[in-house]
Formats: sequence, structure tokens, C-alpha cells
Amino acid sequence: MRAHAIAPLELDSYQRAARLILSHHLVTSTYPDGNALPLLRRWATELRDDLRELLGYRLEVTETTARLFTVADRLDPGAGTATHTDRPFDRRRYAYLALALAALGRAGGQISLSELADHVTADAAQVDGVDLVTDRAVDRDAFVDAVAWLATRGAIALADGDAGAWASDPDSGEALYDIDRSVVAALFRPPQALQHLHSVRGLLAGQDGSSGASDGGRAEAARRVRRALIQRPVVYAEGLDDAEALQLALPRTTADLEMLTGLVAERRAEGVALVDTSARLSDLRFPGTGTVAQVALLLAGEICDRVLDPDSAPPARHRIPRDEHDTLVSAIDAALPRSSVFATLATTEDPDAPPPDAPPGDSDQPGHPMVEDAWLASTIGGLVDTYGRTFAAQWQADPAGLADAAVGLLAKLGLVARIPGGVLALPALARFRGATVSVRKRDPRIELFPDQTSETESHE
Repeated sequence: MRAHAIAPLELDSYQRAARLILSHHLVTSTYPDGNALPLLRRWATELRDDLRELLGYRLEVTETTARLFTVADRLDPGAGTATHTDRPFDRRRYAYLALALAALGRAGGQISLSELADHVTADAAQVDGVDLVTDRAVDRDAFVDAVAWLATRGAIALADGDAGAWASDPDSGEALYDIDRSVVAALFRPPQALQHLHSVRGLLAGQDGSSGASDGGRAEAARRVRRALIQRPVVYAEGLDDAEALQLALPRTTADLEMLTGLVAERRAEGVALVDTSARLSDLRFPGTGTVAQVALLLAGEICDRVLDPDSAPPARHRIPRDEHDTLVSAIDAALPRSSVFATLATTEDPDAPPPDAPPGDSDQPGHPMVEDAWLASTIGGLVDTYGRTFAAQWQADPAGLADAAVGLLAKLGLVARIPGGVLALPALARFRGATVSVRKRDPRIELFPDQTSETESHE
């Protein structure tokens, strides 16, 4: 590992560069900021070797871009991109993003927003279930979200006009963009053509021989574990096979990642988590701000109290379902347009073949305590009654939606697992037991004299 040869005084700079590329995957002269690309170019050689050795990732650095090509071992239903307002991309936005990238790859040095929309409209008409009708406001908004995503990353830069004006009225509004072809080329680098796949499993590690299996079974098992530690909030030993569980237990596995990222590995009997107290690598900070994050923290404490309550009947225990990934794969495969697959060039995997064996797990383990949906709804209702005046207005009127959002956040963090009828409390949830609440009282002057208060605060 090249990091071991870096001088101690420079190690922090190297680790900042590693966290930067691991969290963004694409770095340009403007994204995420003007200092990012020079930092990565400084450590390009060391990072290229260490990322390949430890994770099986490929790093390409040029004068204008740095692109990390990652490896996926399994599908993550919580992964994805979002708009600048943190609204997750839906199917429509992903389709427009892909078609816009394809159109930019064929364009010259500049393109207008309406011209780009015309290209996407024409291409969308050739895809079943996808269309862009610029007369519909919902389509225009989704298209502008995709364009804004490209502009944020430097693929295009606004030269004149306003995309918001076009979204409001395409007959009177317009925008002109400069195209950075190096960024477009770095973005559009799929590992395989979708027309060559019978199943989404073909995009996962080990399907095309690019995952480094030639190094031996133990080396690749160690890479899978390190990738899981980087990609997941917590890695539980029960979800790994025997070879992976052995690698998770070895101190060197986490020590190498600590050296690479500067994070600290927290090890427990049930698993390991890389703790990022600075939020420099995490895409989701917890505890966090906002109603959903605050309710999720309160709910975590309530679940812990319920599980440990000696005066209540012990909760039922269940093991984490093993078929969630296979269910997701089947759902995606069912949506693949079979008519567009080039049979002569397609991979040979059988889409109807049984999925790979799941990790065996330890049958002697009693499972995880379950709390029922009815208890969750009642608990959220109590939290709304107690603290509801501090919640965002949209959630005060929708306790059921608030419960679903809070549980979804805990599940995304690996603190609970959804099962039919309720959720399972996973070991990492215990970190948040005993959470205390402090409600700050609002200064009455802010409500009675908002203008005077703002003026006083500005002078201070």
C-alpha cells in the first residue's frame, strides 16, 4: 500500500484526496470546488495504486477531470442521485439525464436548452415508456433537473439565458450552454452496454472478470469486505459468507481503510462500521437536522427502550430476510427491454437461472427483536403530540408519512431492517439509546416584531 510510504505531515492531505474521490467519483475543475482537482492530481499515482489494491476500483486522472470507476457487489435500493433540493431522481429524471448525455456527446461546443430538449424528445420517442413533451410542465421540470445535475458537475456551463425561465414558458425563455467535452466523456463511461446484458447481474462484480479475482479468493474476499465498509454505514458479520466474515475479523482489513481514509473503525462482535465524525465521506449525516432526522433519532431511542423494557413481554425475534437483493434484481430484470438486447453480443448468463447462494449466516443466533407497525404508529403519534409544534408543517399533518420517512432513514443507515408487519432492531441501533431532548424556546420578539428583530440581529 503506497500510503504507508507517505510522510506523516502529508498523510492528512492524501486522506482528504481519498475521501474526496470516494465521495464524489467525478471531480472537475469546478466540481465540487476549485481546489479538489489540484489535490487529486497531486496524489494521483498513490491513489491509483491504493484504490486498485484495496477496493478493485480504477482511477483515471487527466488535466481536466478525475473519474473513479467503482465496483458493485450487490444492488443498493437506497443509492442514487438527487436534485439540488435533495429530491431523489425518479425514473423520468434518470431517463432524461441519460438521453441528455447521449445528445451532448454528439453536439458541438455549444447547445441551447430548447435544442437539447428537441434531441432528448426525439430519442425518447424511440424508447418504450419514455417521452418528453415540452408542453407539460412536469416534463420540463424533470428535464431541467437533469440539466442542472450536468451543469453542477461541469459537463455544461450556462453562457446566457435562464433555464428556469424556459421551464416556466419555453416559448419565451431560453438558455445557452457551453459544453465541456472532457467532462461529458468522463461521465459517460458505462462498464458494459446494456444491450449486451440479459440481467442486471451482469453489472455486478465478478461477472466480467474485472473484479480482480486473479489475485486469489482471499484477496478478492478482502476487497468485497472493504468495499462494503466504504459503501455501507455498517457491515454485519451475519450478512457475509465464511471467507468474508474471516476478512472482516482481521485487523488489517480495517487498518488499511483507516490509513486510506483517515476514518476510525468501530468494531463490535456483530460487525464493523467506519465512523466519520467529520461527515467528509458520508453522504448522510446522522444525527442530523430536519424533522425526519430528529424524529428518527427519537424513534431510535424509543425502540431501544421497548426492546430493553423489563416490564413488557420480550419482543419476537427474527433474522434479516435474505431475499431482498434477489427481489430487487428480479424487479429490474422484468423492466429490461428484451427486444433491444443484441443476442449475438450479449453475455451468456441465464436470466432465469437461480440466484447465487446467500450467505449461510449463523443458525444458532436468535435473530433480532421485532417491533410491530402498530407500535411504531402509536409511538410516532406520541412524539407528534409531544414535540409536534417544533416539526415542519407538512409532517405535523401527516404522522403516517412521518413514520414511514423516519423508519426509512433508520433502515438506510443499517439501524433497522424492514420486514412484513414491522421492523427489526439491529445491533448498531444501540448507539442511540438514551437520547435526550432539549427543545429551544422561540424568542417571542421574532414573531411579534420580525422586522425589528432582523434589523437588530443584522447590526449585531
